[in-house]
Amino acid sequence: METVSELGFWQRMATSQGLIILFFTSAGCHSCRIWRKLLTDYEATRSGLRVWEVDAGIDMGITQELNVYHLPALFLFRDGHYQRPIQVEARVHALDRWLTAMADQPAEEMP
Repeated sequence: METVSELGFWQRMATSQGLIILFFTSAGCHSCRIWRKLLTDYEATRSGLRVWEVDAGIDMGITQELNVYHLPALFLFRDGHYQRPIQVEARVHALDRWLTAMADQPAEEMP
């Protein structure tokens, strides 16, 4: 898992290939700690997937752009393009099934 900031974020995203899960978190969020462990383990087992973590309290520009109001918040990007929010239970098999099911779905508009 890589921590990213809003500085140069969209330029970097535009040149990224593969799947990226953008994970919004904060230091005091208990559910975020659960998701962080799950995503770290999952990223290590799935090729072509990277997880970028954004501290919602520090990088408020990206947080506001994606209309993040609750934490944790997760969004899927493919080849630098926004796909959709990720809304599944914090379980590896649920996330894996969801990503597989979304593989051929068209992108949604950014919030």
